[in-house]
Amino acid sequence: MLVIGELINGMFKNVGKAIANKDKSVIQKLAKEQAEAGAGMLDVNVGPAAADAVGAMKWLVETIQEVTDTPLCLDSTKPNVIEEGLKLIKNKAMINSTTADKEKLDVLLPMAKQYGAGLIGLTMDKKGIPRDRHQRSEFAAVIISASMEAGLGHEDIYLDPIILPVNVAQPQSLEVLEAIREFSLLSDPPPKTVVGLSNVSQGTENRSLINRTFLVMALALGLKGAIMDPLDKELMDAAICAELILNKHIYCASFLDAYRKK
Repeated sequence: MLVIGELINGMFKNVGKAIANKDKSVIQKLAKEQAEAGAGMLDVNVGPAAADAVGAMKWLVETIQEVTDTPLCLDSTKPNVIEEGLKLIKNKAMINSTTADKEKLDVLLPMAKQYGAGLIGLTMDKKGIPRDRHQRSEFAAVIISASMEAGLGHEDIYLDPIILPVNVAQPQSLEVLEAIREFSLLSDPPPKTVVGLSNVSQGTENRSLINRTFLVMALALGLKGAIMDPLDKELMDAAICAELILNKHIYCASFLDAYRKK
């Protein structure tokens, strides 16, 4: 499973303050800690409060790349912010994200192709998040088709069925799980899927428990990646154990340590 570390996000107070003050130590500590905890990619989001979003993204990319070679997932609703970050990327990057709307696909697919980046596709359009798995699958098919026409490889696209908080949209959790299953039928080989895991527990008690339970269930249905907190050891342990049971790696008595040393 691809673990995308979620902690370098300007919506978090410590990160927002670090961006405003150009405090590299906070950002670099988070980058190194997440990579060491098992993140295969780091999400980078300047947050909504950055006065100069382009400048903040460029500073974040440069600051992170000073201390780690872990690939970056550039997270913004503004294509120009993403592109300025892509210009500085040393390794293969990910764009987070497009929707199924043609105007977004027409901008972000060529950008992903130009910079050799992967792309997360949110299975929604400008009207909002679908209420059921079938409409999610329709949007997923649109994204896959447009990606193929743009010349992006199958390995470059992750579909996000968009999980909502279980405390306000409880039926949607099951719809997302079933959507992950349905997405696997859309192409051969099956498209990869990713979720913003922390959304499922937003505003709830026992957030870690909800996150790791949902993650294990989603992995069993074919989930390939999650934007999540890799510093939550119980969450990471649950993911490693789930993949062991799914025969993704070989059992040994110290399988947790063995996985982390890979």
